[in-house]
Amino acid sequence: MAQQHGENLKQAMDTLRAHKLRSFLTVFGVVLGVSVIMLVAALITGFDQQVQESIKQYGADTAFVSRFDQGPHGGRRPKEERERKPLTLEDAQAVKELCPAIKDLTVFITWWEQPHTVRTRSGEVTAIDFRGVEPNFGQVYANAATLDGRFISEGDDLHREKVVMLGENAAPVLFPNVSPVGKDVMIDGSAFRVIGVVEKPKGMFGQDDEDRRVLIPYNTFRKIYPGAYENSIRFQAYPNLLDQAVDQATEVLRRRRNVPYQGKNSFSIQTSQQIVDQFHSILGMVALATFVLSGIGLLIGGVGVMNIMLVSVTERTREIGIRKAIGAKSGDITWQFLLEAMALTGVGGVLALVLVNGLVLLVRVGLKWPGSVPLWAALTGIVVSVSVGLVFGVWPAMKAAKLDPVEALRYE
Repeated sequence: MAQQHGENLKQAMDTLRAHKLRSFLTVFGVVLGVSVIMLVAALITGFDQQVQESIKQYGADTAFVSRFDQGPHGGRRPKEERERKPLTLEDAQAVKELCPAIKDLTVFITWWEQPHTVRTRSGEVTAIDFRGVEPNFGQVYANAATLDGRFISEGDDLHREKVVMLGENAAPVLFPNVSPVGKDVMIDGSAFRVIGVVEKPKGMFGQDDEDRRVLIPYNTFRKIYPGAYENSIRFQAYPNLLDQAVDQATEVLRRRRNVPYQGKNSFSIQTSQQIVDQFHSILGMVALATFVLSGIGLLIGGVGVMNIMLVSVTERTREIGIRKAIGAKSGDITWQFLLEAMALTGVGGVLALVLVNGLVLLVRVGLKWPGSVPLWAALTGIVVSVSVGLVFGVWPAMKAAKLDPVEALRYE
C-alpha cells in the first residue's frame, strides 16, 4: 500500500512539474491564505514578546495608580473621568502607611497640559517624557537603571536641587560624543545640572522606540511648576501579595476620595498582568479577523484546485482508461488524484512558509524586531494547505475513479 502511494505521489509530482505555471496560478489563493496565517502568527509572537519584555521592566509585582482609567480608549475621555479629583501626595502616603501588603511606593508628577523641551547648544529634544520623581523611583519602577552618573538622591529632593537625569536616547542628542554628567541643560528656560543617564528599558516600544525621559526631583518639579497637579503612584507588593495590595490600596483610596459604597472608583489601579491581558484580548480580535480573511483566500484557492483537477481528469481520461484496463482499481485512481491535489496545495504551503520567513527575516534585520514564525504556525500552515487539497480534491478524484474504462479508452 505504501509503495502504491509512493508511486502515486511520484506521478502526481511529475504532473505538477509538467504544468508549472498552471500549478502556481492554481495554488496562488492557497499561498496567500496560508501566508496570512503564518505572518499574523509571527507578528503576534513578536509583539507579544516585546510587550512581555516591556512589562517586566515595570516589575511583575507592581501596580500603577492613576485618576484616569487605563487601557486603550478612543477620542476624548468621558466627562466623569475628566472631572475626577487628581491624586495627591497625601493619598500616596496614606496608601503606603495603611496597606501592609505594600513593600514600597513611589510618586511622580507631570504637567501634561504644557509641552516641554530640553536643549543645549549642541541639540534639542522636544516632546520629552518630563517627570518629577522621588529618589526610590528607579527601585519601584524597575526600569530606571542608571547608565552613567548617579540617580536622584534624598538630598536632591529635600533641597529642591536643579539636577536632572536624561534618557538614553536624549543624552547623545544634547551632548554628542561626550558624557553629559556634570554639564548643564536648559529645560523650558531653566538651567539644570545633569547628574546621570537613565538606561533605556529593554523591550521598550512606542513612539520611535526612543527613551525621551527627563527626570528631576519631585519637590524641584513642584517648586518650578506650582500649577502641576497630576500625581501618579506606583507601588511594589511583597512577593505573592499583589492582589492583596491592590485590594488594600483600593479600600484606602475609596475611603479617602469619598466614593459611595456601590459607586464606581474615581481612580484606576492596573497591574502588569492586566496590561498583558488587555493586549492579548486586542491581539485575539485582530487574529480572528485576519484568520477569517485568510479563510476566504483558502476557499478561493480550494475552488481553483478543484477546477483544475476536474480539467486534469478530463485531459487524462484516456490515461485513466488505460490504467484501469491493465488492472488499476478505483481506489488507486482515487488516491492518484487526491495525492496530486494534496501535493499541489502542499507545495503552496511550502512556498508560503519560505515567503513569510523571508519577510520576517527582513523585518528583523531592518527594524531589530524579535518576531519569528513559531513552529506551531508553520506546521498549521502546512497541514491546512494539504487539507485544502484533500477536501477540494475529493470530487475530481471520485469522478476519475468512476470513469468506465471502455468509454475512457474511446475518449479523444
